[in-house]
Amino acid sequence: MMSEAVIRLLSFGAIFVVVGLLEWKYPFRTLAHRKGFRWLNNFGVLVVDSIAVRLLLPILVVGVAQHVYSQQSGLFGLIELPLWLAAPLGFLLLDLAIYAQHWASHYVPLLWRLHRMHHADLDFDMSTALRFHPIEIVGSMIFKIAIVWALGIHPMVVLVFEVVLNGTALFNHANFSIPTKAERVLRWFVVTPDMHRVHHSIRPEETNSNYGFNFPWWDRLFGTYVAKPKEDAQTMPIGIELFRQEGDSSLPKMLIQPFISGR
Repeated sequence: MMSEAVIRLLSFGAIFVVVGLLEWKYPFRTLAHRKGFRWLNNFGVLVVDSIAVRLLLPILVVGVAQHVYSQQSGLFGLIELPLWLAAPLGFLLLDLAIYAQHWASHYVPLLWRLHRMHHADLDFDMSTALRFHPIEIVGSMIFKIAIVWALGIHPMVVLVFEVVLNGTALFNHANFSIPTKAERVLRWFVVTPDMHRVHHSIRPEETNSNYGFNFPWWDRLFGTYVAKPKEDAQTMPIGIELFRQEGDSSLPKMLIQPFISGR
């Protein structure tokens, strides 16, 4: 478990530096609000999330995967798939599960109450990827634990998935430009910032699209893919209608947003 924490921390730090440099060198949108204020509070959410997960879930998803796999239980253990097949299949099923969870977070009212804090960010950059309510983060971890327990996915696959998911979240929330031709090819294989930015549009029909984090295939398969926003991507309004003041993004106000009525 200690090595898992080190691997995740080092990989997160490396990806954060690379994506941060790309944002600084090739910015796509001009940020409308104070970057220092947003980053301080978005990182504050990350700290609260980390504490909440460690306090409430002493055994995390990789630890559960180790236990289930050692017992040869779960679906993969019962049907005895070879690792060369079970590993990519397990990764794909985890990614599909995260897509389904994200879709549900927009359509189940209670889940949207939690998830909308992420969408209430008035700008869009890599710090937005850190902005998830702690109750949502704990619930997401419990959901992943249930999936891993049911399937019996190899613990190394789960660890790789967690590292990749953290990395792609930073990448697809990043505020940097990718050359048009390269982006059109890339979005067939991974969710790009241009694709995910549509999801953060203030327009509900665009917010309710492009749910993928790692792979873009689920959105295309299930009809939730939107190629580009109706407005110019560099100037379109970001966020939701309910929280439009900069002060709404202070850490204390973000934490109470699920308890405020409205969409």
